[in-house]
Amino acid sequence: MLTLNRVSKSFGGVTAVHDMSFAVRKGAVHAVIGPNGAGKTTLFNLISGVYTPSSGEILLDDERITGLRSDELATRGVSRTFQNLQICMNMTACENVMLGAHLRSTRSMVAGMLGTTRKADILLREEALQLMDKVGVGAVAKAQASQLSYGLLKRLEIARALASKPRLLLLDEPAAGLNDTETAEVTTLIRDIAASGITVLLVEHDMKMVMTISDHIVVLDYGKKLAEGTAAQVSQNPKVIEAYLGIEA
Repeated sequence: MLTLNRVSKSFGGVTAVHDMSFAVRKGAVHAVIGPNGAGKTTLFNLISGVYTPSSGEILLDDERITGLRSDELATRGVSRTFQNLQICMNMTACENVMLGAHLRSTRSMVAGMLGTTRKADILLREEALQLMDKVGVGAVAKAQASQLSYGLLKRLEIARALASKPRLLLLDEPAAGLNDTETAEVTTLIRDIAASGITVLLVEHDMKMVMTISDHIVVLDYGKKLAEGTAAQVSQNPKVIEAYLGIEA
């Protein structure tokens, strides 16, 4: 589904991502891991249109998407969550999820004046409530986002990303800040999302979670691809062990 061909990104004299190439198979769970500063978030920002590559190309279903803006990628079925929550705290939980479907909305000023959007709003709210039930936050649909715990907000952001009906879902550290129980619940949720046919690409530091759910793992170090393969292959790779634990360890 997704292919990166020799993608690089430089900021002044610093190359954050260097000559990156890998492919993401449709319907699978792929993970990108690496020590702090390895270039994971920069890579996500390149794929999701926040940054434009300095060189190389990115393909989605063999269509070149290099340099497209985030909103243009969203119309092509690419959605993401963020390491630092991007939630509208002055809205209800349900309204946040409804916001994720705005690209599919056909609203106009004239339609609003004629009152023809009411039926669409009702359907959109019902769909949002179903998504919230799916991710386990249905009980807080009417609550203000500002009143929710961090763990609930993490899942709320996933529901909002799903509201755009993505084909490719990018999850940036979905388990960050969660306790063991919450992490287990998010792990099950990601499995369910992939089982529904949505391709998942995630960045995550929780190695237990990564090794449990990933079909394929790409390891970064200093902006370069250090290794890739299955969980078993990556966990036994001497270069990966050295990058995470050091030579002495």
